[in-house]
Amino acid sequence: MNLKRYTDSPLQMSISFHMVIEHLEQVAASGNGLTAQRAQQLVQLADEHPELREGTADAKWIEKHTDIITELLADLFPAILTDNEIKAITVPFQDVLLNPTRRLQNILKEAGPKFDITIRDFDEHQVYVNTCCIILNEHYGTNFNFSRPLFYDIPNAQGIMKHYRILYNADFMELTPTDKAVEIAPKDIDLLRDNFDDLELWKKYFPAGSWLLKGFAIVNLFDATVENAVSALKGTLLGAAYGDDLKTKILEVFRSIYKIPHLQLGFTSFNEAENKFSLATFNPKLKSYLLKDGDEEECFESICVKSMQQLVQQQRYFAISNVYKFLQADPGNVMAQRLLDQGVQSVILAPVVKNGHLLGVIEVISEKAGDLNSINANQLEIIMPYITDTIDRQYSFMQNQVQALIQNEYTTIHPSVYWKFRKEALKAIKARAEKQEYTLREVTFPDVAPLYGQIDIKGSSDTRNHSVQLDLRAQLGALIPLVEELHVGVKDADYTQNIQNLQELAMDVQSTLKADTEQFIQNYLETRIHPLLRSAKNLTVAQRNTIDNYFAQADKTGDYHMNRRRYEETVALINQKMASVLDLAQVGAQAAYPHYYERFKTDGIEHNMYIGQAISPAKPYDVNKLYNLRLWQLQVMCQMELEHRFLKDKLPYPLDVTSLILVYSQQMSIRFRMDEKRFDVDGSYNARFEIVKKRIDKAFIKGSQQRLTAVGKITIVYSNHEEEVEYLNYIRFLQSNKLLEDEVEMLEVEDLQGVSGLKALRVRIRYNTSLPVANFYTYKEMQEQNAAVTA
Repeated sequence: MNLKRYTDSPLQMSISFHMVIEHLEQVAASGNGLTAQRAQQLVQLADEHPELREGTADAKWIEKHTDIITELLADLFPAILTDNEIKAITVPFQDVLLNPTRRLQNILKEAGPKFDITIRDFDEHQVYVNTCCIILNEHYGTNFNFSRPLFYDIPNAQGIMKHYRILYNADFMELTPTDKAVEIAPKDIDLLRDNFDDLELWKKYFPAGSWLLKGFAIVNLFDATVENAVSALKGTLLGAAYGDDLKTKILEVFRSIYKIPHLQLGFTSFNEAENKFSLATFNPKLKSYLLKDGDEEECFESICVKSMQQLVQQQRYFAISNVYKFLQADPGNVMAQRLLDQGVQSVILAPVVKNGHLLGVIEVISEKAGDLNSINANQLEIIMPYITDTIDRQYSFMQNQVQALIQNEYTTIHPSVYWKFRKEALKAIKARAEKQEYTLREVTFPDVAPLYGQIDIKGSSDTRNHSVQLDLRAQLGALIPLVEELHVGVKDADYTQNIQNLQELAMDVQSTLKADTEQFIQNYLETRIHPLLRSAKNLTVAQRNTIDNYFAQADKTGDYHMNRRRYEETVALINQKMASVLDLAQVGAQAAYPHYYERFKTDGIEHNMYIGQAISPAKPYDVNKLYNLRLWQLQVMCQMELEHRFLKDKLPYPLDVTSLILVYSQQMSIRFRMDEKRFDVDGSYNARFEIVKKRIDKAFIKGSQQRLTAVGKITIVYSNHEEEVEYLNYIRFLQSNKLLEDEVEMLEVEDLQGVSGLKALRVRIRYNTSLPVANFYTYKEMQEQNAAVTA
């Protein structure tokens, strides 16, 4: 027994039973009944051992006199409850357990002789400061709230970790200052209040041994394994990223809840469109006990008709407590036979349902009959919402990946290069008609010049998060008084807990949103709060109208999604306008000389262009065609900026944009990757262009913390002097035609990973003008104007 695990303490400890003895003396003096006689005997017994009244810190003495202590505490530790209560006497925050009940003794015995009981996540610093706070609250009238749930984590005989919540009763303790105590003034309390982490400061005002703790505390433990496991599961699942091994993360939680050390988990995905089961698409390594071979199967081939009805149609749990007997009652049942072949003796199949759609089936498996059944299947109710949200999040991420893959790999062939694909296809068709083998070759365009530009929506992520935050504040702000009003007429502990939870969520959305906060809140409202509102009874007409109005606003088209809709509408309007300007301007640019063109919508618009003889072999090509396209690109970027300026005042959110052009004079080859179904640069040297594209938009000006791109300006990134001279000529020409302001910034770009030596020109756009899309200046016009000026 370790009476002082944390030896560095402001307390001198003295285990004393003086308050119990004084109470017994009062009982003994009160009459001649059996209770008084017993009290007299106990007082007599205590008088024979002065240490019981005066107190002692001698652990050996306490262990030697355990029987006497048990007699003294008989009223506090009734023998009839010793097999039920988990209880002992202790000193707060010290891991000493005296006079434990038989149930507590059995729990510690199961943990084994090597187990050392300690409070979870509690160190000497916390013990010291919390002890000081007890003294301040007790003797100086402060109200420091330092309480937090304390737990003992104790394994049982099967190795399953059990979690016990700790509750202290300090009615039998006294705190008195010793000669080492320091007088505490109000200003000292204010200082301590703001310096929890300064342990030396606390020790200055509460030196070691400066206070005497005389007496004992009673510690009560209750089994909070399920609640603790659910809390841990929530934290784990909220942080689970796509592709995480969910089985590993949640298996321990399931075992704690069901108290089955050999319990196993499986998962089977459900494809609603094809009415098929398959392996988990987000984690193919996750075992499915329902599927035998392969990764896809018709529903009726995997499960029996009864379970099919409950899982797929009714979306309810299906439990088999004895698979062997189940198969005997229904010979030939495919599902039961498969489970039995895998050693499964009892099983719970739990549907994972989101918004009325079945995503898949969680398979809770035991190798022992009776372990799992229709009764304990209901224990899944407390954790399924979190598992459902996590799996739904995994599916959503996967669907986004699928959509991106389709967009990348099944891109429509641009008209400028269609001729070459057609030529290759004709060769293949001709060969097949002649019954000859022909392998489609990759389509390549050598010696082309690349152009890249982007218009990025500035601050889109921050705006999106802020819009979500505003909506959640409004929704919770309307919901809390509504639930509080309903609680007045219904004295229900669930209402009280829900109100507290809603208030905590309302506090959470006052600060920066964490990952998955929005989804967590919506799930809580849908599963806990909305059912309460819908099932509320004995409502007044006004209350019913208020609830109906709340649900109307909570709909996607209601006011509680107003800011999110405004954000999404803003991004869509900007992207739509920018894309339409670029696509319309492309008509004229393609007419000047055909070139490959592609654009992408993200939080803004990116575009790639490649020009060269290989793309349009029927038309003569020279470098002036490249110069003309570069001048066109610079002008169309100005046009997009102007259109955004005119649009900005009409946007729900007045978001700004930034513009960037990347100049790359080195000719390259582009190849249509057959395996990826898209064009890509060919050759390792040309990959530098792609690397710069990916890294340049977030770059800073060298030697500063200023971003390279800026609102109201076009940034042109280049590598060499010839490119600088070329673009300065374009800029001067557009300045003379009132499209750009006079000042030009000459900048150096910070070194990027694998790329250094880049430079940039930055020039402000003149917004007091408009540039008709159909009237872009050509490179020839620029040459003629320059010649006229020179003459």
